[in-house]
Amino acid sequence: MSITLLITLITLSNMILYDFSFKNNASDWYILDDVVMGGQSQGQFKINETGHGQFYGNVSLENNGGFSSVRYQFETKDVSDYSKIKLRIKGDGKTYQFRIKKNPGDSASYIYEFETSDKWMTIEIPFLDMYPGFRGRKLTQPNFEGDYISEIAFLIGNKKPQNFKLIIDSIELK
Repeated sequence: MSITLLITLITLSNMILYDFSFKNNASDWYILDDVVMGGQSQGQFKINETGHGQFYGNVSLENNGGFSSVRYQFETKDVSDYSKIKLRIKGDGKTYQFRIKKNPGDSASYIYEFETSDKWMTIEIPFLDMYPGFRGRKLTQPNFEGDYISEIAFLIGNKKPQNFKLIIDSIELK
């Protein structure tokens, strides 16, 4: 088998969930901060000058606040042929959560926490390591089974006031 064919087969086996580039704009994503509960955190999202997604802002604990998130909803996808999410990101040394929802309108999300650094890093998240959670509480339900996805999100909420910046290069199914 030629190396070109092998690379093509590897690429075809992954599914890109979002293509960060200049041809897309940030309007596909939306911010959901603690302001929905009276908090004062302020997150923002843009496609930056290098064509990457950039989630940034400030988390405030004022008025019982403490989180910021950016979300992308899409038509429900069958992901049963895959077993993990692959992120290529660069951060600020803080802890973030990657979240998915199976169906539009679900209250609970499936969550995976990860640490960042100021260097580009690849994080592979096995579906079975994503636990169900709702409003900061872990639920007593099974972890994500890897059947359907309709929303992906990044959230920061480390129980302290802080500025943050997460740069996203790619989000794929593997």
